[in-house]
Amino acid sequence: MTFSTRVPALGLVCITASPQIRYRTITRTNYLRLEPAARLEKLRELYASNSAKLLEALTFCFTTGIGLYRVTSQLFPMHDLADGVGAMVLDEIAPGLLEVGRRSQQCGIRVVIHPEQFVVLSSDSPTIAQNAVALLTGHARQMDLMGLPRTQWSMLLIHGGKGGRSDALVERIAALPDNVRHRLALENDEHAYGAQAILEVCQRAGVPMVFDAHHHVIHQKLDSYEHPSIAQFTQAARATWSDPTWQIAHLSNGKERFADRRHSDLIDHFPSAFLGVPFVEIEAKAKEIAILDLRERLSKKPPVLSVTRDPPPEPAYPDSE
Repeated sequence: MTFSTRVPALGLVCITASPQIRYRTITRTNYLRLEPAARLEKLRELYASNSAKLLEALTFCFTTGIGLYRVTSQLFPMHDLADGVGAMVLDEIAPGLLEVGRRSQQCGIRVVIHPEQFVVLSSDSPTIAQNAVALLTGHARQMDLMGLPRTQWSMLLIHGGKGGRSDALVERIAALPDNVRHRLALENDEHAYGAQAILEVCQRAGVPMVFDAHHHVIHQKLDSYEHPSIAQFTQAARATWSDPTWQIAHLSNGKERFADRRHSDLIDHFPSAFLGVPFVEIEAKAKEIAILDLRERLSKKPPVLSVTRDPPPEPAYPDSE
């Protein structure tokens, strides 16, 4: 087999394995216990801290050669509450947030967001669907305030949600505000929307598909990333992007077995079909350690796509989105 010599830009998800990139938060319960004035001061403090940490994360990605960064969906906790405090604080810090877009452009770092799993745009519950739209609109507003373009480059990614609701999903995508719809992408999952199902929704809705190889392996009960369907859906997903050079794919490995839903610390198996993908987000527990390890292997000629390791001791890598 002939491999491309181009190494995909590998993406970091939210935080680092080292303590360098961490974000602060507050629980809804603790926030609601605060008096209005205390809520305002708390969110001012949190938002300022997290904004500064996001800029630090972009610099970290630049210095380590990481080309894509997924911002935590909890960057601005309580931003969507009805009390309006979070929205007000975002307005206050808006001029400073523009530095995120400037720095990402200056450093050549692509910035994306993958909101919470409970964003179910396809729900048959009007309340849940309306909440999904509100959450997506809130994240899109944050991206606008950061000066990130209203294009697929600044992707806003969700799953298909409730199964058997493709028609509703397509209709609701069409009705989304422009700053959401122009950024929106859909990802296949292990359960309700496999690769073929989400591909069809993406084609109908005119939004890009992010192909997650590990979700596909679990959904189809495969035992190899070299199964022909991996290449098939990688290529089909690329065709859904307005610019094929913007395509993003997701990759993780099973922790204890190939199709284990739990993510491993490192990436030991890389699909050869992904060597032609411009951006690959790495969903591994060891974060930047996994990225640097994989990048070194992919840089070899020919690339080292699979390795065998002795079982390591259980590490204390942080949980993340």
